[in-house]
Amino acid sequence: MKDKVITALDLTTVEEAEALVALLGDEGVAYKIGYQLFPLGGYALARRLVERGKQVFIDAKLLDIGSTVEKGVRSLTKIGAHLLTVHADGDAIRGAVEGRGDSHLKILAVTVLTSWDQEAVTSHGITDSVPDLVLRRAELALKSGADGLIASAQEAPVLRERFGSEPLIITPGIRPAGSAAGDQKRIVTPSEAIANGASALVIGRPITAAESPRGALTKIYEELEGTA
Repeated sequence: MKDKVITALDLTTVEEAEALVALLGDEGVAYKIGYQLFPLGGYALARRLVERGKQVFIDAKLLDIGSTVEKGVRSLTKIGAHLLTVHADGDAIRGAVEGRGDSHLKILAVTVLTSWDQEAVTSHGITDSVPDLVLRRAELALKSGADGLIASAQEAPVLRERFGSEPLIITPGIRPAGSAAGDQKRIVTPSEAIANGASALVIGRPITAAESPRGALTKIYEELEGTA
């Protein structure tokens, strides 16, 4: 179950991230690195984690014309990361797939951010319901060559029903029972997410802000054992 939990290193410095990785030790096997650390040496950190045998998820949420994304992804493959996010735009995804070449990098399409609810979707002039928008973007992404999807575990059951077991479904917005929701709207517990069909879970503050991050991670593993 350890490979089903991706710890989000959404911390203020690379040094803090390194300290957390050291604290988690063998308990932490997969890590997400995103915007907060990119300007501070996040890509170099990703490379070091790969060299230590960790699984690394680069949460870049790329969106640009296909040729630009292709070049960017070709450079990113040199890190050796395992997962990369691209927005669910057909041209961008096709560029990412071309750019990753024969590397092991998996391309994940961001469908609808888990910080969005129906009010947020409507405020952007979109008339779809949240589940319908997720399905529409997912279909476009998978037809364009994405290996998987970023979506709330609330939508995972309908995604599995529509697309089967093959696509990866990586779910942010995970909150263990009793955790604060923070800025997330479409949240579920770890065990609910796996039961709903998630391939892996991205969990940040419930681990990183815990009094004992290692203890919090271990407790999540224990919860997931009941879903095996």
